Amino acid sequence: QVQLVESGGGLVQAGDSLRLSCLAFGGTFSNYAMGWFRQAPGKEREFVAGVSWSGSRLLYGDSVKGRFTISRDNAKNTVYLQMNSLKPEDTAVYSCAASPYGGRDSIHYTYWGQGTQVTVSS
Repeated sequence: QVQLVESGGGLVQAGDSLRLSCLAFGGTFSNYAMGWFRQAPGKEREFVAGVSWSGSRLLYGDSVKGRFTISRDNAKNTVYLQMNSLKPEDTAVYSCAASPYGGRDSIHYTYWGQGTQVTVSS
């Protein structure tokens, strides 16, 4: 059983940056690919970014490519999401998730955090 706890969300202005963190408890963190997803009110969950267990393979959603960077530190059981040039449309609850397989589809992710709110004002 893997437990995931996100932190780092908040209220920022358009153009600002934020870094989200997701700390994993239990299990063997390096066995899992990790992903970040987001969900805005009234919208479907959206894939944001993913990283393989080794950190060598990175995936990004089209809407964040070039602005967001995912990384992981297996020694610290933590995955990060650096978000730059934030836009109001990035406003959502951001959740991290762990998967034995990785990829863009949330169905492949077994463990989920509670999420952290990111609000970007214009």
